[in-house]
Amino acid sequence: MHSTVTVNGAQIAYRFDGPANGRVVLMSNSLMSNYDMWDPTVPALSDRYRVLRYDTRGHGRSSTPPGPYSIAMLADDAAGLLDALGIGSAHFVGLSMGGMVGQQLAARHPDRVHSLALCDTASEMPPREMWEQRLATARSQGIPGLADSTLQRWFTEPFIRRAPGEIEKVRRMILSTGAEGYMACAAAIRDMAQTTMLLSITAPTLVLTGRQDPATTLAHATVLHRVIAGSRLVIVEDAAHLSNIEQPQAFNAALRGFVDEVDARLAPPA
Repeated sequence: MHSTVTVNGAQIAYRFDGPANGRVVLMSNSLMSNYDMWDPTVPALSDRYRVLRYDTRGHGRSSTPPGPYSIAMLADDAAGLLDALGIGSAHFVGLSMGGMVGQQLAARHPDRVHSLALCDTASEMPPREMWEQRLATARSQGIPGLADSTLQRWFTEPFIRRAPGEIEKVRRMILSTGAEGYMACAAAIRDMAQTTMLLSITAPTLVLTGRQDPATTLAHATVLHRVIAGSRLVIVEDAAHLSNIEQPQAFNAALRGFVDEVDARLAPPA
């Protein structure tokens, strides 16, 4: 069951899994999804960690305050959620838009982030015209006009053929996203320019990406890896954008190993 809390004028929906005394892992979703995208990932962490998932404003069960939004605003929501729930700091895992939020959070609020997992994400996503076209489609056709092309970016062809049940679940998640929320968050990604901000990140960082990701490419991941001091790059084979869904075993093994390694160096949770 999800709960909601007011953060920065938005009703943010969230849920916990795992032991109440475990260290918190905060998970942030991609554009056009909700926290259900983490269903294949949570079991890999929730035996030991207190997994906190939430729906970004404009998505899922959270409210959609009027736009425009910025990635900084979305990061303030993540920090505000921790505040509202009385959590000082957490391991952060974000995919795509969630990873963009994580970059901001770790750069601007370093004391809130034990570790940072940036999955299938980027620090900048030109060209602007691409986003303008998607926004125009959302205005004229609604989210259904974007669903098929989004699924083709998010998963490789073999997976689309092999896993129709998973594809249908993700399609429903896309279609449940309101056009206003999508447009406000898409505009935030369009306007994002945070490569220099990466220089401020001090948290141990894992950069994880699907090799076949056509949206946030291996080149995008390589920029993150090269600019964030001491980061680790892991490439998931035979996966596109939602690599945690397409290759859950490889994704989960890399993520769990990284979080455990960092967590072992921390004092026991209070």
